Amino acid sequence: MSLSLLIAAGASAQEGNFIRTASTPAFETDFTQAAEKTVNAVVCIKSYTTQKQNPYGQGGYDPFGMFDFFFGPGAGEQQRRQQQPRQQNRKNEPVQSGLGSGVIISEDGYIVTNNHVVDGADKLEVLLNDNTSYDATIIGTDEASDLALIKVDAKGLSPIVFGDSESVKIGEWVLAVGNPFGFNSTVTAGIVSAKARSLGQNHKGNLSIESFIQTDAALNPGNSGGALVNLKGELIGINSAIYSNTGSYAGFSFAIPTSIVKKVMADIRQYGTVQRAVLGATIIELDSKIAKEKGITAVKSGLLIAGVNDMSTAKELGLQEDDVITAINGVNVANHAQLVEQLNKFRPGDKVTVTYYRDNKKIERSGTLRNMTGSTAITKKGDFSELGCAFMKLTAETRQRLGISNGVQVKGLKAGAIRDAGVKEGFIITAVNDMPVNSSEDIEQIYNNVMKNSDDYKALILYGVYPTGKKYTYAVNLATE
Repeated sequence: MSLSLLIAAGASAQEGNFIRTASTPAFETDFTQAAEKTVNAVVCIKSYTTQKQNPYGQGGYDPFGMFDFFFGPGAGEQQRRQQQPRQQNRKNEPVQSGLGSGVIISEDGYIVTNNHVVDGADKLEVLLNDNTSYDATIIGTDEASDLALIKVDAKGLSPIVFGDSESVKIGEWVLAVGNPFGFNSTVTAGIVSAKARSLGQNHKGNLSIESFIQTDAALNPGNSGGALVNLKGELIGINSAIYSNTGSYAGFSFAIPTSIVKKVMADIRQYGTVQRAVLGATIIELDSKIAKEKGITAVKSGLLIAGVNDMSTAKELGLQEDDVITAINGVNVANHAQLVEQLNKFRPGDKVTVTYYRDNKKIERSGTLRNMTGSTAITKKGDFSELGCAFMKLTAETRQRLGISNGVQVKGLKAGAIRDAGVKEGFIITAVNDMPVNSSEDIEQIYNNVMKNSDDYKALILYGVYPTGKKYTYAVNLATE
């Protein structure tokens, strides 16, 4: 009798070195109900870009570059080869440049996905599980959490049910649903390997909002933006990345927990941008070495305060250097990722209770959360027209006289952010945020990139010269309250 049959038989007997026991039943787990509840809520997202010239030439946008981080070195080249037949298209027409997944979160067509799935796309196509396709529009994005909200013009869709990611336990079974390599509605299974995992970077090296659910469910290119669900079929995370040296699945995958997803999606729908609250303190993760140096004996883990900012929640709470934060609203925080996950549930203006230790004595205090600028006001996404002027192209004669090769001139100045910064009529802008400009479209593109950025402080730094030849630099504040 084979080993597999011995285990399944469950009879009490000993045969060679194998022991059979009737007291240990065969282990069974049914994934079918969770899969059935999920597949119709997960969509395939195809992104398209318009190629005006060689898309991978010097200075060109490489839509596959993000695969190198999210799926390992070489993944971008692998995707590029797969898409080459589709790229034999006429000049200036959109060609498919990427593939990902999304999750339907409302009956009227709102879909959550990863920011890196839609970033840089000129056109988005959404394919449902029944092969119905729609064009999609981007409602808003948040690079810091790698999340995006898009919408299709449809009714009667099958939205997913949100679950509680904070109640998920290590070792719990989960399913990942997505479109790896374009295979629609693919379901893979695994367990939760870890929670509040930080990878320390994104494709630009500056991802600050990280608290991933780590699983061993198999993910591959095309799974990004898909669903991670529990055995009830409830969404507990949005699949975002894998850890790989080859570009394909190698054992670990990571999902953004719904505790962050729900807040980011609600902010984008209501305000157009994410309302992000911070404590306003510099922190260090406590370990045994630091605890011994500081004489900390009451706790073994937590977040050590290394500095406190003025006009911050930390200042209001009375936090001081060498205090150790252990909980936010009663939820334990032992590392930076856990703190980030808790704070991202709140907006500036919300009150929280912070538990911390000072001189090995426990303290609990409540305070009002603020944003990076120390304000509790809601930030709203601006409009390019609110800058309050027009930008006119320069004549060759003006460029030659001033000895400049590019620039646009401020005309029709009226009330707005440009005038508030001190700019006068006729100022010639040669660069914005260190990028040369030659047209109004150039400035608008830079403006849009700044406004979709998750940073609370948004500004345009204008470099230029007046017709008299005098050079000036202006900082245009774009934050609106």
